[in-house]
Amino acid sequence: MRALPLSKFSSQANPEVLNTLREIAEAEGRKFHAVLDEAFRDYLSKKGAIAPSQKVMTHFAQSLHEFEELYQTLAK
Repeated sequence: MRALPLSKFSSQANPEVLNTLREIAEAEGRKFHAVLDEAFRDYLSKKGAIAPSQKVMTHFAQSLHEFEELYQTLAK
């Protein structure tokens, strides 16, 4: 998967939220923009604005097929 170029933007946010995102990025050894992008994507997914990737859905379908009995047992 090829990464798209980043777009700069300006906004405002709660300082506590920004600091927490920076702390997460530092603790995980990631860049701030990568953590922010992940947060944006999670929000959009939660709102139904973006669909899961085809790769994720393929793995999910394989898991359902492979572990069907286990899932049915756990659901009881």
